[in-house]
Amino acid sequence: MPCRPGISSMSLGRCYAGHNLEHKLSMAAKHGLEGIELFYEDLVDHAGSESASDLLAASASIRDLCDSLNLEIICLQPFMHYEGLLDRKRHGERIQEIKLWMELAHVLHTDIIQVPSSFLPQDQISSDVELIASDLQELADLGLQQTPIIRFAYESLSWGTYVDKWEVCWDIVQRVDRSNFGICLDSFNILGRIYADPTSNTRKTPQAEQEVRESIRRMVDQIKPHREKIFFIQIVDAERLEQPLAPGHPFYNAEQPARMSWSRNCRLFYGEKEHGAYLPVRDVAHAIIKDIGFDGWVSMELFNRVMNKTEHSVVEELAERAGNSWERMVKDLELDIGMGHGRLRVGEGNGRKGGSIELATREAELARL
Repeated sequence: MPCRPGISSMSLGRCYAGHNLEHKLSMAAKHGLEGIELFYEDLVDHAGSESASDLLAASASIRDLCDSLNLEIICLQPFMHYEGLLDRKRHGERIQEIKLWMELAHVLHTDIIQVPSSFLPQDQISSDVELIASDLQELADLGLQQTPIIRFAYESLSWGTYVDKWEVCWDIVQRVDRSNFGICLDSFNILGRIYADPTSNTRKTPQAEQEVRESIRRMVDQIKPHREKIFFIQIVDAERLEQPLAPGHPFYNAEQPARMSWSRNCRLFYGEKEHGAYLPVRDVAHAIIKDIGFDGWVSMELFNRVMNKTEHSVVEELAERAGNSWERMVKDLELDIGMGHGRLRVGEGNGRKGGSIELATREAELARL
């Protein structure tokens, strides 16, 4: 399929700021977004509790709501702080949690659960890549036993404790070596690690431009032959701070890595230079979509202080900005999106994408276990 525009439900306003999921989904559809990454906090808010029965009922309600709006659910996310746990009892508890998440995914009619790299303190998680890969294999193998198969999209966070670059993430995806385990490439987290440094006087790393050029070249060379392993992408920019992120800065949080504090307050949609966007996101988007040849969901996973505002107008403001950014990217990259996706046409919900991995693949993989 051609690239299609989506957004994280959380990115349209936080539920704890009073923004309910029904309003957020309706505004997403109004402004031409076709897919939703369902953020777990929105599911819990819609359910009213974290009991399994309430979550399952809420998932059915959300699925019906999305169907009525012609929206597809890209994934359920984020299944956080899972891999490499030193407390193996806690690991066992997370395995029980993922079993419920897979049930929820089936009800939601999505086949993807997104797993961000852990940013727990070093005394809680292992740096052992083999343990990390083994833990993620365990998820993948559970997903292979599902009908339809559940896929897992692993993403490196720019402030991840050990997995903080796409290269490390990609190495782990290859080590896991399961057809239902792939990567989510996020322009913010890629560039937030190698181009941006919110604590520096320039707000950039010392060799920012060179690092980006070399990283993009490696990405195309390494991932293009395996582009089916890109399950979806997130294209996001960020604001250049007027002053370095240091003690005294309004966004400074001594309990968070600087890049995390910056991320939570300052992400922007693609190309929003009027809001201070400064990352070379176009270069990354071009590499993934044009050079590698990715075609699929392009999600806008915004985190920004605006999402915490309680005004009712915030939701539509963010949805409109996301729609504008999608159109800007389509124009900038000269994307062929068929008979128009997003606001260039009426969205065409084409049903569930679950079960995209053939039964023969499942049988072959299970035989390896």
